[in-house]
Amino acid sequence: MAHASHSKSLPANLGAPAFVDGWKSRALMVGAIFLVIAVILAFLGQSQDPEHLGWDHFLRAWVLGLMLTFGFSVGGLALLMVQYCSGGKYGLLLRRPLEAMSRTLPLVFGYWVVTAVFMKKLYLWANFTSVSDTEAGVKAGLISEIQAHCLNFKRPMLNPVTYLWVSVLCFAIWGFYAWRLNTLALKRDAEGPETTPFWIKKFENVSGLGIVIYAFTITAASIYWVMSMDPTWFSTVYGLLYLVEHGFQVLALGIIVTLALSKAEPVKTILRQTEQHDLGKLAFAFVMLNIYLNFGQFLIIWSGNLPNEISWYLDRIRGHWGVIITLDFIFHWLVPFTMLLSRDIKRNKKRLTGVCEFMIFAVWVNLFWLIEPNFPDAARNLHFSWGILEYIAVPVAMTAFWIAYFCTRLKTRPLVQVNDPHLAEILEPEHAHA
Repeated sequence: MAHASHSKSLPANLGAPAFVDGWKSRALMVGAIFLVIAVILAFLGQSQDPEHLGWDHFLRAWVLGLMLTFGFSVGGLALLMVQYCSGGKYGLLLRRPLEAMSRTLPLVFGYWVVTAVFMKKLYLWANFTSVSDTEAGVKAGLISEIQAHCLNFKRPMLNPVTYLWVSVLCFAIWGFYAWRLNTLALKRDAEGPETTPFWIKKFENVSGLGIVIYAFTITAASIYWVMSMDPTWFSTVYGLLYLVEHGFQVLALGIIVTLALSKAEPVKTILRQTEQHDLGKLAFAFVMLNIYLNFGQFLIIWSGNLPNEISWYLDRIRGHWGVIITLDFIFHWLVPFTMLLSRDIKRNKKRLTGVCEFMIFAVWVNLFWLIEPNFPDAARNLHFSWGILEYIAVPVAMTAFWIAYFCTRLKTRPLVQVNDPHLAEILEPEHAHA
């Protein structure tokens, strides 16, 4: 039986509310404070660490911040393309935040340039660029024979020139798709609803191929920027793990932004509990996929028990690293899995926001576990130092600056795409039909 009700109408002003400027100001303040703290910690670590690793830890933490913000930016682009191919009412809520995420790519590129400049501090292969270099390194005790063998075998791929070219090519591809999709979105806004079928097909054609290309480029980027820190490590699923992680963290951030924007118009009008619940279920799906892939890789390698494979896990389990991997499992999978099982939590704005904030924190813990044990001073040796605190200060500063830039991008367009075919349905009151 249908209830008597009337559809809601959009307000005249579809722009981002004024409090987004407050987000930007606070983010810039936090970024500046934590950047100063990070620099101070680097100097303290350099003066007190017997191995003078203060700035080395700063650079390692910089890679963590790079991967975190890179996940938001390029992951936002990927989820935008997925939404165009899959459809769904949730796209009307997330599309503008996802577009804004994709347009932060220039800042992420700037972050990457820092790692490229200091690659010799981060990547073993950047210091041994020939067979004679690896032989001299083995004789001097700088690298093991296994490392030398892997460096020589992987040199066509792991060398500074290829690293730079592949990375720049990946950024160019991501930049092209970000530009293309954002440009088409503006053109679509300028046309009437009668052109909707054309635009649906257009975005599907662009995004379908884009998703495939994204899968290849994210694999290349994750291998070069993180996996290659340990040249002895092999994994055929490494890129896919980052792909799923992008969906995990981007959905979390997208939900946080959408729920925060719903405190004011125009998002307040279009956000219903039905779509909020759908977003929670989608996040839950990525949590389960994340569990499956990570545990699947661990189980296969551990059951094989091959020395050249299990050492990567041993570096991340022994020497008190077992505490971190346990926390990673609890934070990254157990907590969000159990929380998002609840229908009530998915329909409660405050609680769902809290779960999503915890999910982003869990991504930071996981990246710390992936990056830090790649280095000899940290493998199987988790110990407190000033350098460990860099993993908090540097990523917080980088993420805060990224958020400020994201807010700037978010304010440049209306938050609601009026030509979306789902707009009429989403403007219907809750329970308009029974």
